[in-house]
Amino acid sequence: MSNKKNEDIEMRAAEGGNDFGGEKDPFLGRRSPVARPRGREPGFSAFLDKLNHSPGASILAYCLSSISMTVVNKYVVSGSEWNLNFFYLAVQSLVCTLAILVSRQTGLIKNLAPFDTNKARKWFPVSLLLVGMIYTGAKALQYLSVPVYTIFKNLTIIVIAYGEVLWFGGSVTPLTLLSFGLMVLSSVIAAWADIQAAIDGVGHSGETSAALATLNAGYAWMGMNVVCTSSYVLGTRKAIKKMNFKDYDSKFSEPASDGDALPGADPSGRLAMFYNNLLTIPVLIVCSLLVEDWSSENLARNFPAESRNKLMVGMVYSGLGAIFISYCSAWCIRVTSSTTYSMVGSLNKLPIAISGLIFFDAPITFGSVTAIFVGFISGLVYAWAKIRAKAQDAGILPTTNKPTMSASAQSNRDAANS
Repeated sequence: MSNKKNEDIEMRAAEGGNDFGGEKDPFLGRRSPVARPRGREPGFSAFLDKLNHSPGASILAYCLSSISMTVVNKYVVSGSEWNLNFFYLAVQSLVCTLAILVSRQTGLIKNLAPFDTNKARKWFPVSLLLVGMIYTGAKALQYLSVPVYTIFKNLTIIVIAYGEVLWFGGSVTPLTLLSFGLMVLSSVIAAWADIQAAIDGVGHSGETSAALATLNAGYAWMGMNVVCTSSYVLGTRKAIKKMNFKDYDSKFSEPASDGDALPGADPSGRLAMFYNNLLTIPVLIVCSLLVEDWSSENLARNFPAESRNKLMVGMVYSGLGAIFISYCSAWCIRVTSSTTYSMVGSLNKLPIAISGLIFFDAPITFGSVTAIFVGFISGLVYAWAKIRAKAQDAGILPTTNKPTMSASAQSNRDAANS
C-alpha cells in the first residue's frame, strides 16, 4: 500500500534468510557461479540468469522502485484541490491485492497460503493501525516537501527503538544514540529552513500566512504519522509471532534506514501484505464514502481534465509499486546481504530527497541542503550501528563485556517467548 509499507515502511526488509535462496554473509556478498542447465545456449535466458544474480542490478532496482513510489505519491496528492486520500489509498490496496492474486494464479508468487478467516480476524486490528499510518503519511506528504518528509520520517526510527526498549526489552547503543541525535538535528534544521523559506516567499506560492499554515498542518500530520507508524511496526512485530506466519511470508522490514513507511510501501512480507491490503479495502472505502465529498463538482476539481489520465495511471502504479518494492527488497537481500541492504537504504535517502528538489518546487536553500546532508549522515551512522550490534551479537567483534543485542533481535526473541 502507498507510502504504505515510500509511506520510505520503506521500513529495512529482513533480518535472516529468505526463500529466494538465502542471504549472503559478507558485505555485497560473494557471487557464486550461476548453474545453468546442460544444453542451454548462451542468449537471452543466460542474460536473465546473470541479471538475476547481479548485486548491482538488484540495488539499482530497489532504489528506483522506492524513489518512483515517493515521486508518484507526491504527484497524486500535491494537487491544489486534492482531498480524496481515502479513495486514493483504497485504489492502491485494491490494485495491490489484485496483483498478488494474479501473480499467485500465474505462478509468479509461490507458497502463498490460502486465505484464512481466523487469521484475518486476528490481523484486522493491525490493518486498522495500517490505515492510520498510510492516511497520516499521505496527508503529511500532501503538505510537506519530499525532502522534509523524508528527513522527518527518521524520527519514526527513534520512537520504534524506545518502544522496543519499553515493551520488548531492547537496548540502545551509544552509536545508535549518536545517530538519533543527528536525526533530531536534521529535522530541526529542515523545519527551520522550511519556515524561513515560507517567510521569504521561496518555493511557496501565495501569502506568507497561508504558506505557514500549510507547513503547520504538514508538521501536525507528520507527528501523527510518526505515532501511527511506530504503533503499526511494533504491533505487527508482535502479531506476526503470535500468528505463526511462514518465515518469508512475514519477513519484517523496519522503516529504519530509508523511511519506507510511505503510502504504498508495505514493510511486511507477502502474506502479511496480502492480508493488509485485503482487509483495509472495506475500511478505506467506508471512510471515503462517509468523510470525503463525492459530488461531481469535487471529482472534477480532484481530477481535472488536463491531468486526469496521468493521475489514474499514478494511482494504479502506486498499488503495483508495493509489489515492486517487496520483490526488489528480497532480491537485493538474496544476491547481497542484509548488511548491504541496510546501507543501501541509508544511501537511498539522498536521491529520494533530491528527487523532491528536481520534480517538485521544494525550496533549495543552504538550510534545506544542510538538513538533507545531516539526515543522510544520520542514516549512515544508524545503519553502521545496527551492523556493529549484529556483528557483536554473532561474536564477530571482540568485546570485554556481554555483547549488546540489537533492539530488533531482542524484540523478536521476547515476542517469541511471550
